[in-house]
Amino acid sequence: MNEPCLSLLQITDLHVLPTPEDKLLGVQTERYFYAVLAHAFEQRKKYDLLLLTGDLAQLPCEASYQRILQKVESYKIATRCLAGNHDDYALMQRIFNTSQINCHKQTCFEKWQIITLNSQIIGSEKGRLAQSELDFLESSLQEKSDLFTVIAFHHNCLPTHSAWLDTMQIENSEEFLKIVARYSNVRVIVNGHIHQEMDEKIGDIAVFGTPSTCFQFALNSVDFCMDRMPPGYRIIDLYDDGSVSTSVQRIDSTMEELELSSAGY
Repeated sequence: MNEPCLSLLQITDLHVLPTPEDKLLGVQTERYFYAVLAHAFEQRKKYDLLLLTGDLAQLPCEASYQRILQKVESYKIATRCLAGNHDDYALMQRIFNTSQINCHKQTCFEKWQIITLNSQIIGSEKGRLAQSELDFLESSLQEKSDLFTVIAFHHNCLPTHSAWLDTMQIENSEEFLKIVARYSNVRVIVNGHIHQEMDEKIGDIAVFGTPSTCFQFALNSVDFCMDRMPPGYRIIDLYDDGSVSTSVQRIDSTMEELELSSAGY
């Protein structure tokens, strides 16, 4: 295969807390976020775009978002930020508002476009794509029909087969999938939220879920359940013929401090 024309780095579910020392379920989330970023840039010196696909903060406040901004700025990489169910999207839009790091919903390259959609329902853990998001998606696909397309949002549009987690799947996934089925230029759908790997196909469209930068959810669980799989991230390589390759990488960590007995967070 030829060299990719674009390289995306997806990092998701940071759950950064108000101060760097704070812990969630025994885990110092910010330290692991930094470790994941460092690992990713040890693997490769350069990516074309970083996707932060939601739950950037656990208890959103200006201080936590500012620290994320400052850390990402140090890597000098173009970045698009999406809101998760734990985020304050209005605050994110105010702070992540630079030429390098922002919440822009459409990013176009020579052969590809990246569309980011907001699946947040304010005050709920569940996901939904508002009609305005679906309209934006369709207009973007129509206007840039010559570009292969990656669509990113926080919540999953396909089931994970963990009963508790799938109660939060995008409620109108069927409506969303009907739209993308009409456009052959859609090649990738990528989400966060599920704290685990997903690698599925819908026709010719690849659907990816990605591990969190902190704790992971156990696979195929009826109730809330975590495991000690290490934090990770996803690299997505895009080619000028519309093909895609991807890999999930993880840092070296046993997550011994994780409080597995927790019933939620």
